[in-house]
Amino acid sequence: MPDAVGETQFTVDYRYLLERGGIGAVGDARPDDRVESRMAEFDVRTAAGTVRGRVEDGLTVFRGIPFAEPPVGELRFLAPEPARAWDGVREAFEFGPPPPQDMGSLGRPGAIVAAEGDDWLTVNVWTPDPAGRRPVLVWIYGGAYRLGFSGSPGYDARHIARDGDLVVVSFNYRLGIEGFTQIEGAPANRGLLDQVAALEWVRDNIAAFGGDPGQVTIVGESAGAGAVAALLAMPSAAGLFRRAVAQSVPGVFLSPELGADITTAIAAELDLAPTVADLSTVDPRELTGAGAAMSANIIRHAGRWGQVAYSLSPFAPVVDGEVLPTTPWAALAAGAARDVELVVGHNRDEYRLFIALAGQLGKIGAEDAELALRVYGPGGDYRAAFPDASAARLYELVHSDWLFRMPTLRLAQEQAAAGGRAFMYELTWQSSGMGGELGACHGLDGPLLFRTFDAHLGPLLIDPAAPEEAEALSARFRGAWTAFVATGDPGWPAYDDDQRLVQVFDTPSEVVPYPEETSRRLWEAHTFGALPLLQG
Repeated sequence: MPDAVGETQFTVDYRYLLERGGIGAVGDARPDDRVESRMAEFDVRTAAGTVRGRVEDGLTVFRGIPFAEPPVGELRFLAPEPARAWDGVREAFEFGPPPPQDMGSLGRPGAIVAAEGDDWLTVNVWTPDPAGRRPVLVWIYGGAYRLGFSGSPGYDARHIARDGDLVVVSFNYRLGIEGFTQIEGAPANRGLLDQVAALEWVRDNIAAFGGDPGQVTIVGESAGAGAVAALLAMPSAAGLFRRAVAQSVPGVFLSPELGADITTAIAAELDLAPTVADLSTVDPRELTGAGAAMSANIIRHAGRWGQVAYSLSPFAPVVDGEVLPTTPWAALAAGAARDVELVVGHNRDEYRLFIALAGQLGKIGAEDAELALRVYGPGGDYRAAFPDASAARLYELVHSDWLFRMPTLRLAQEQAAAGGRAFMYELTWQSSGMGGELGACHGLDGPLLFRTFDAHLGPLLIDPAAPEEAEALSARFRGAWTAFVATGDPGWPAYDDDQRLVQVFDTPSEVVPYPEETSRRLWEAHTFGALPLLQG
């Protein structure tokens, strides 16, 4: 979930990312459930009906299977309803439509080949063998809770499925106004409820695709990692997964009052009341424009919204007390996910990506740093802690710490303190893109995990002229994840508050005490709570 702080508000070019590929009960399988065709196609019987996938490079791939009814018409702004049954065989060859999102368009023609329509809530499956029984990895995309599409070429899961001998699932969920606004008359966190519904679909159907419903691991990056953290705290998600991986967890969760005030401001862009009745009168694809318009001048709400008003995204999960009873950190501290094995980690230079996309590399001055430290600092003295840091470095550090690094570390700490198992990592490998200026920035882990150097953030972050080192690190990174999915052991010691051992991914990789100790000490007394509405 990127944000920006400065005397002049920055504009992060999300379209740049999208133009490069996005940001962004059935019982045990039986032989008669699957009939291989003469056209290298494969039929699988699900709870709702039979779907037909295709054999691609040794994997059987199914795309665009509905797990819920389209959330439009009478179902608009409601919790997801299970997909209705169908007769005959449904072709699952193409990804379902992406959910409505702020950009309106998904970039220039050819950037993303995607269907149109309202059937946003679909799943995709890559399986080495529908007749097997393999561990399952479920991918949750990021994108600031306002962007994202499981059909992005950057999330092509063939390398994970093939190299790890796993079944891989990805899915769409509602974003922005449709999924993450607090609306009178609607359940909170509809995007998270979509994710629970997708995981229920996995529980009820994945055995027919060769997956083991008792061996499910959820994996997410950025806002997807925030969703993983939320799912760890949600009673409705309990028992739907055994393990979890959270890559760069954003620390932004909203109070109901703040969430409702943000919805009011968005609705006001259209002279509407912040209710289901009023907002339902606007087409979902047009309604995204109201969120974008409000975000373009979000700083005017600083007196009421505090830190969120310096953000380029007003959307985040709401700690509503029902769907999400408490923050992930409080839930883990209370032992809510003690039985879930957890891998969490962050990148060393998280925020540098957003500085670069805003065209601000080399342009951050003392006033920018002063404002950032005032808005985001935990109370400790960053200048004293980092005496040799320039204004630009302090600006980057406090953003990285507040937004990703310290929330991620705290998840590991709370899980370990409650008696659970948590494994911590940091990615420090120097991105080869943009002449190495981006360092180990936010999003670098995605292309490494999927080995999609030519899609999504891959072309920006990884220089195609120097792939050998990236290939080796990608294999190491992916191998740790697939080992964890299969065994619960990623290959390094669990985190504890005595040794604080962390796997550093670099060339070479090594296990060391947590490298960002100075930041850890600055933040150790800070509580990551739901952000409040500052004025009534």
